[in-house]
Amino acid sequence: MLEFAAIIILGVIAYWVAWKFKIPAILPLILIGLLVGPISTFITKDGTQWIQPVWNGEEGLFPGERLFNFVSLAISIILFEGGLTLKKNEVLNVGPVIGKLITLGSAVTFFGGAVAAHYIFNLSWDISFLFSALIIVTGPTVIGPILRNIPLKKDVSAVLKWEGILIDPIGALVSVLVFEFISVGYGYDYTKEALLEFMKIVIIGLSIGFTAAYALYYSLRFNIIPHYLLNVITLASVLFVFVLADLFAHESGLLAVVVMGMVLGNMKVAELKEILYFKESLSILLISILFILLSANISVDDLLLLYKWETLILFSVVVFVLRPVGVFLSTAGSSLKFNEKLFISWVGPRGIVAAGIASLFGLKLEMQGEPGAEYITPMVFMIVLGTVLLNATTARLFSKMVGVFLKSSDGIMIIGASNFSRLIAKYLTKNGRRVVLIDNNAKHIEKAKSLDLEAIQADIYADELTRNIELNDIGYLLALTGGGAVNEYAIKKFAPIFGEKGAFRIITTEELVEGKTTQAENLFTNKDDFLNLGEIVRDFPLVNEVIVSSNEHYLKLMDEIYEEPQASPMFLKDNSGVIHIISSLKENFKIEKGNVLIYVGKTII
Repeated sequence: MLEFAAIIILGVIAYWVAWKFKIPAILPLILIGLLVGPISTFITKDGTQWIQPVWNGEEGLFPGERLFNFVSLAISIILFEGGLTLKKNEVLNVGPVIGKLITLGSAVTFFGGAVAAHYIFNLSWDISFLFSALIIVTGPTVIGPILRNIPLKKDVSAVLKWEGILIDPIGALVSVLVFEFISVGYGYDYTKEALLEFMKIVIIGLSIGFTAAYALYYSLRFNIIPHYLLNVITLASVLFVFVLADLFAHESGLLAVVVMGMVLGNMKVAELKEILYFKESLSILLISILFILLSANISVDDLLLLYKWETLILFSVVVFVLRPVGVFLSTAGSSLKFNEKLFISWVGPRGIVAAGIASLFGLKLEMQGEPGAEYITPMVFMIVLGTVLLNATTARLFSKMVGVFLKSSDGIMIIGASNFSRLIAKYLTKNGRRVVLIDNNAKHIEKAKSLDLEAIQADIYADELTRNIELNDIGYLLALTGGGAVNEYAIKKFAPIFGEKGAFRIITTEELVEGKTTQAENLFTNKDDFLNLGEIVRDFPLVNEVIVSSNEHYLKLMDEIYEEPQASPMFLKDNSGVIHIISSLKENFKIEKGNVLIYVGKTII
């Protein structure tokens, strides 16, 4: 009981440390696992581990195949949550690049890694290919924290984010294929049976995954599931699908749950966000338990297997040769620049799926007496820990060295996607600024997307926006909702993250009535609250431009706009084409001849 409690407590501490120091949680989790596992044998008097997941096959916390079964079920839940986040319409701009990375890039790692492992460690081809299949995956749980504090272009962030999510099931599937090849035998029957088994896995995994997703969707749509049982029934469904698929075709469960998540995530499910929140919390708990268990299950003998110069050579080949070759082949002919390709080549940390499945298959093959199987788990953990350490400590510096670090975050986030927000977002987008609309109202988001605007349906009271690495180039925050408290909360919460250049909100009705106009965060005008701006846009949905000849001319124009109840000042465009946001205090811009004053509403000038 003490060991179980310790694992959970240490896992939570590891996540807190990761949050505090802005590093991937996988790093403290593995280090804690190694500390309470193999390293603790040098501390205890009798040489036993503080936490021993499996000992002598039939002893420990998870004797026999129980660790194998627990890890399988836990990874199925984690992969389902990853599948839920896959939105097909979000990767259209960089879809071809991501498609090549998860196919051509994976092939480079698969064949190149096998050759390297075979000749450097003198392993059999079977074990070598299993190792290379396991290191195909890059982990979204480790890429996110690494990139969250590095301002990058959206396309670069999107490529790394979606590669990490999509390649997990690809790597898992390839690993399953190799594992089946090793398991079924050799010669003609080996090839024929393995191929048939793989086809069986794919067909059953796809069919059960699709069927389960639609079954859960219609259960939600027709209110068959009560709201208070939503999360637990979803969890039970995932476990049921995993086990059912495995009964029909061994190892097809992982594919089934990923497909189930992907299909369900792309349906119009009102309860999807609630399911995601629950699954996210559950995944954090499972990941923390898994990594400590799997790290602790590595023995000192396993670590000594890698205490040789060949380990460094293999790591260098995987990270500094195979990754860049795969990335540059996959991005050939794309719109990505050379320095962006170089940065993507540098960032390729492995994560939970690689470590989890390595432990699963390594343990299974060792139990079967497969020669060389003892190398699988420590070698994969070496790649996982090494790539995480390398990327976590050097990614920011490397981004500056190759010139992909955005010195100026000029993107604009608008909280609220009303008619007024959509009008100015459309104008800003046409003028070369990246604008992201945030709203919890699905209809507002749909209308924004119909105008080809970038829009995200999100609850600002949740933490999902702060973890979105594709928003790292946002530097301005505009809170334009009809709720004064909502706007104030958005400024308080998101200004340090997305308001580097400025965080503004429209004045509240109370401020308008009481004449409170001295706050620096007030936006556009001190005479228009949400209702007034909405009426202006309803009657005159126009964005007007006026060329300014001097500072005096600018002030005169501003006074005329202020006096017109059906118009409101918005922005000032300088002679370089850069658009500046006007605050209610009539900020003193350096006005030059040729600047453009921009306002919405009735044309009065």
